Amino acid sequence: MAGKYPPQIKYIIGNEGIERYSFYGMRSILVIFMVQYLMMDKAESTTLYHLFAGACYLIPVLGAYLSDRFLGKYKTILSLSLVYCLGNVLLACMGMDMDTGSRQTLLYWGLGLVALGTGGIKPCVSAFVGDQFKKDQEEELRQVFNLFYFMINFGSFFATLITPWVLPRYGATWAFGIPAALMFVATFIFWLGRKYYVDVPPTGKNPHSTTAIFLSALKNKKAGQRFFDGAIADHGENNVEGVRAVLAVGKTFLAISVFWALFDQHGSTWILQARDMELNFMGMPLLPSQIPALNPIMVMLLIPFFSKIVYPGIEKLKGSAFTPLQKMGTGMVVAGFSFALVGIFQYFLDSGVKLNVAWQFFPFLIITIAEVLISITGLEFAYTQAPRSMKSTLMSFWLLTVFLGNMLAATISKINIFSGGNFFMFYAALMIVVALIFAWIAKNYKMRNFIED
Repeated sequence: MAGKYPPQIKYIIGNEGIERYSFYGMRSILVIFMVQYLMMDKAESTTLYHLFAGACYLIPVLGAYLSDRFLGKYKTILSLSLVYCLGNVLLACMGMDMDTGSRQTLLYWGLGLVALGTGGIKPCVSAFVGDQFKKDQEEELRQVFNLFYFMINFGSFFATLITPWVLPRYGATWAFGIPAALMFVATFIFWLGRKYYVDVPPTGKNPHSTTAIFLSALKNKKAGQRFFDGAIADHGENNVEGVRAVLAVGKTFLAISVFWALFDQHGSTWILQARDMELNFMGMPLLPSQIPALNPIMVMLLIPFFSKIVYPGIEKLKGSAFTPLQKMGTGMVVAGFSFALVGIFQYFLDSGVKLNVAWQFFPFLIITIAEVLISITGLEFAYTQAPRSMKSTLMSFWLLTVFLGNMLAATISKINIFSGGNFFMFYAALMIVVALIFAWIAKNYKMRNFIED
């Protein structure tokens, strides 16, 4: 019925808010725990953090495949949520009396299971929300996705404030145990709605998958024709055009990966920098792991500001639309400036000047502006640039950009060529160079619009 949310939505939204609190609470203390409690060095802890973050965005490909082909969304979410719970329990056990080696073993197994759980359900939950609405509820669907995104940032904000406070006062068992308990609560809430859900059945094997079309094109390729032309006879022109569209967008996504290599460091290298700063603001003591709470609160404030004021203002000045590719390219340049600023702070810290952590407000504001320009715009861009049959594939490609970015950050941290302020300046320069490459790709990209499909 138009005008009302389906009754089962409260179970999915409740699950999402609590699950996000659980995830971001655990992640907010991860680097500090590795450095201060497991005595791992900064480079090793940063590498492991980004390997974990990357895995959380690679595994969605597996989750989407299981859901679409075999289990359906409900069974995929429920079963992998239980795996998620087990991973959190193993992390909570690190607070028990045991040697450092045993703690590290629990850390690796716990992070692996959490990555499998959160990554596996990631592509399913938002799609499951959409499945609950009927054709005459388009406005309600748009509103519920705004609520969905708000709940993600709401959970992230409070988790990042509270969990770092719990760790030094009550230890690792409570700091990791509370997110573990909350994940069980989130799973239980989701299970409560089982009788009400619209659960679209899995489709089984897709004869026109990207892999099948690619292999057909390879087998039937003839001289003088475009690569995928040979697959048209087996799979039809529409399916082949969908694959072409996905691959064209994929080229632009490669450049976006570098942005994520920068952005996700607000939870690793930026925290380690905050640890060396004066952690007191207006008489209020702060913890380095609490500073990233600035990001979700800024996101919630900046989204309406950009959509209602910034974008219309830019389009009025330009006299034309501010396109998704232009927004993303601008966001890359902005992200580069945030790292240049952090690099300047690090030069001061390395020279013995004790900066107050309040200075990190400015790079957080700049990197969050870049996130609004790139992340939300990228989701819109991915959705409109492929036909309906390829939208889930393209959304998986978008998630893979986060994986690739974190793998880049982990690799650079492992090699560890740069140190101090030079480390951050390297990333700033890399982002600007990639932004220029992206501008060239965008100039030659032919925009599509499949939204009417």
